Amino acid sequence: MLNNIIRFSLKNRMFVVAAAVLLLVYGGYVIFNLPVDVFPDLNRPTVTIFLEAKGLAPEEVETLVAFPVETAMNGATGVQRVRSVSSIGLSLVFVEFDWGTDIYIDRQIVTEKLNTIRSQLPEGVNPVLAPTSSIMGEIELVALTSNSPDINPMQLRTLADWVVRPRLLTIGGVSQVTVIGGDVKQYQIVVWPNKLNALGLTIHHVEEALKETNVNTSGAFVFKGANESMVRNMARIESLDDLRETVILQRNGVPVLLRQVADVRFAPPLKRGDAGANGKAAVIMSIQKQPGAATIPLTRTIDAELDDIQKSLPQGVAINKEIFKQSNFISAAISNVEEALRDGAIFVAIILFLFLLNFRTTFITLTAIPLSIVITAMVFKWYGLSINTMTLGGLAVAIGLLVDDAIVDIENIFRRLRENRHSAKPNPVMKVIYDASCEVRNSIVYATIIIVLVFIPLFALGGIEGRIFAPLGIAFIVSLTASLLVSLTVTPALASYLLPKARLMEREKDSPLVRFLKFLDRELVLKHTLRYPVITILTAFGFLAAAIFVMLQFGREFLPPFNEGSVTINLLQLPGTSLKESNRIGTTAELLLKEIPEVEQTGRRTGRAEQDEHAEGVHSTEIEVELKESGRAREKILDDVREKLGQLPGVVVNIGQPISHRIDHLLSGIRAQIAVKLFGSDLTTLRNKAEEIRGAMSDVPGVVDLFVEQQALIPQTRIEIDREKVQKYGLKVGEVAEVLETTLNGKVVGEVLDGQRRFDLVVKFPDESRNDIDSLNDVLIDTPEGNLIPLRAVANVIESRGPNQILRENVQRRIVIQSNVSGRDLNSVITDIQKRISEHVKLPEGYFITYGGQFESQQHAMKKMLILSIFSLSGMFIVLYAHFKSAPIVMQILLNIPFALIGSVVGIWLTGGVASVASVVAFITLCGIASRNGIMMLSHYMHLMRYEGEKFDKNMIIRGSLERLVPVLMTAGAAALALIPLMLAKGEPGKEILYPVAVVVFSGLVSSTLLDIFVTPAVFWKFTGRSVEKLFGAECPDELPRIFPEKYGVETDPQAEVNPAASEIKTKT
Repeated sequence: MLNNIIRFSLKNRMFVVAAAVLLLVYGGYVIFNLPVDVFPDLNRPTVTIFLEAKGLAPEEVETLVAFPVETAMNGATGVQRVRSVSSIGLSLVFVEFDWGTDIYIDRQIVTEKLNTIRSQLPEGVNPVLAPTSSIMGEIELVALTSNSPDINPMQLRTLADWVVRPRLLTIGGVSQVTVIGGDVKQYQIVVWPNKLNALGLTIHHVEEALKETNVNTSGAFVFKGANESMVRNMARIESLDDLRETVILQRNGVPVLLRQVADVRFAPPLKRGDAGANGKAAVIMSIQKQPGAATIPLTRTIDAELDDIQKSLPQGVAINKEIFKQSNFISAAISNVEEALRDGAIFVAIILFLFLLNFRTTFITLTAIPLSIVITAMVFKWYGLSINTMTLGGLAVAIGLLVDDAIVDIENIFRRLRENRHSAKPNPVMKVIYDASCEVRNSIVYATIIIVLVFIPLFALGGIEGRIFAPLGIAFIVSLTASLLVSLTVTPALASYLLPKARLMEREKDSPLVRFLKFLDRELVLKHTLRYPVITILTAFGFLAAAIFVMLQFGREFLPPFNEGSVTINLLQLPGTSLKESNRIGTTAELLLKEIPEVEQTGRRTGRAEQDEHAEGVHSTEIEVELKESGRAREKILDDVREKLGQLPGVVVNIGQPISHRIDHLLSGIRAQIAVKLFGSDLTTLRNKAEEIRGAMSDVPGVVDLFVEQQALIPQTRIEIDREKVQKYGLKVGEVAEVLETTLNGKVVGEVLDGQRRFDLVVKFPDESRNDIDSLNDVLIDTPEGNLIPLRAVANVIESRGPNQILRENVQRRIVIQSNVSGRDLNSVITDIQKRISEHVKLPEGYFITYGGQFESQQHAMKKMLILSIFSLSGMFIVLYAHFKSAPIVMQILLNIPFALIGSVVGIWLTGGVASVASVVAFITLCGIASRNGIMMLSHYMHLMRYEGEKFDKNMIIRGSLERLVPVLMTAGAAALALIPLMLAKGEPGKEILYPVAVVVFSGLVSSTLLDIFVTPAVFWKFTGRSVEKLFGAECPDELPRIFPEKYGVETDPQAEVNPAASEIKTKT
């Protein structure tokens, strides 16, 4: 079939070339219209459930709300993990499904399960599903600030809620806009208890009056002849004055107005979150995108909309779009990888020209690169893949390999055409090109199949590592397969047009570089390795043993650290710290950060915004820091950040990056590299043992940002209602609790419409009524007889302590000790941590520890790839055996894999001695690439003996090695040099994961190519003769006396031409 493809391409060469040109044009159009993102789709299907239970303490939320929901979700189809956070008046339940499930089906499953337990939940608790978003969903942070004294925080927040947010939500691709900061506007009725008492009124009278005077009703229609007019009964409140004039009831014929017993005003509710930008108060809007939405064009659309909104905002109000933009990192990352791709192609062109010294052959070979890339882009379009750092990385790693098939083909065509030109009986040009292409087609086809086989473990990877590296494998395999197709079709067609009349054909000798390399190979390598094959082989295995020893000392990590150009800083204070104090410390931290020269923008979020998926208390602050380019190393800048923030007393600091934090959160539910999870039943025991674990970890070198999850006892004021006393006054416990909720927390009794805007109407007592225990004891409660009694008459007010939040995972309480790593590899730090904990911490019965985060994923990925690599090697063996029909020959080809390991180990050692999942992926890639050289070399040895009259002797091995030297060096050189741009860009955005891949492949290619040149001829000469004899004995027994004349006692004339064609194809050097 392959021969027919080559024959068709040569017969229809004009059609093939025209089709290639059209493919380039259409493919270029496809490339510019593919979606662009920083990473492949990393979304693990997760459904977040909000459950607001106002007034309940964390213990009650856990028992009454979280537990029944968790129990129901754990039995749902496809659920892998259920986590929950129970805090004051709120529970968040995270339901994680298996990779690959449909998020919309998952949401339907969750909804159905929730319907089965609604009756078990407390009254007023209504589960709400968070909007569908993605792990990379937070694409932009926007700050709304004001420098005008006429714009107060309430007006600023109103603009954000009712002007900016609705317009952003109309943009296609925007999933959610979460607003934090400023003052939410409320119409508040602050009732004075003493005036109520003086007039004999209760809080219920006020509530009922407000409900009855804030409603519109229908009045049907009025008919006027042929027309009708709708009647509207307008009774809704429209202003504060309307509220003030509300009649509560009549006393002796005199109306009691609301303004007589209450202060009516605009005021914010009790705040549980605030925000700032660059050290000043601000309203921060977090913009989330929908899964599958392209970040860069969506950000452009958002920015254009914000520019349009800015025109309509009051004077002095400004929109700051530069707090955080994910698109900046994406653009930088994609641009860097594109540069590596471009520079790699230039290196390939240089290496080709140096060897071929011919513009025509170089041009023909290079056509494989753009054609392979556009075919890959078209496959991406058909399967819905995006352009991202990993797909581009796959092309960048493959860029040198894309020309390999074309190199082998064009080098053979060129050599055969030149030999044919100088032959006494030249054959037709088309026949020579056809025969030359057919001669090498098996080696290039099998080499490509082998490379495809070695990538099988990559596609079997689960979890986030599989989602990251599978697109790299797809890009690599598709582009390589496309290059094979190009070498079988376009390369012969272009060769038939450009090479037959090339002036270089007149030369009988190779280029000076090729002649020099062949001289070195013949005189300094082959002459000695064939004379001392055993010493050569033992030396190679000595290097291999040393490499294995060094490899066992390597550190290990999950993924190399990213360089996103921004920093995410979490500041944690003691639970129980007020929002006012947290704001002060957060603002101070921003001002300290602004002293660092590289800090360009800061955006602070303290506490929690409404409908935010993070149930953070007011003691928690998150600061996004945008950095500008600098000559200083990133680690130095982060050291400065730690030093500056170290000036804040009693504050725990955790430093990370936006996307890295989210990947860590996806892996373990924790925003840190290492998560030591302690499970148990008693909260006090959990906290005490967690502190012991933290102490054990604190002495481990490399551990930074160490802290225990903030599950602590915070002050609580408990009002315990005495049921017997309540009965004496004719009250019900529920009535007392309801009055207390209204008086202390406030109660929403309606809404006030202001045009299209809606604001809560809230009834509450003055803040002074909850300033201290005496004030609480004096809160008045009305009895059925109309009397007012103080709270102390029916309840006891007690100061106590309780947990600030309770975290659970898979229906068990847990607490996490988390940290990051700096200056050491992840694996060695984890090993030391496990040792220290086992030595210094003794756990009670029923308590246990698990280690999560990157470490868990790294171990799982390494183990899985090791197992699957065995199957992959078995597949390689079977494919090669099908071609060579000899196990010893196949084993000799596979020797290139351990030879490649030598260089890879040296490369990792020189760049820090830390192996990651990316390094293992690179070595898998290298296994297939390194095997290619052995296939080409041994295939040519066999070809010379079978078809060109050579015997099994040193002269045949020398000739075959020299004839294959150029394609071997060209393919290896092109593949290796194309990786140099990636190797020279350590730590640049977009190249972080690709850097270790490039190091391993480059160094492995160097070692495998050099050892292939040295060792393959020696092994073939020393150990493969019997296998060749057995193979040819089965395929062509009549040729054995000619191939092995000494063994079969045949005398040969060295000058005789066994095959007349043989003399015409001797290598001219």
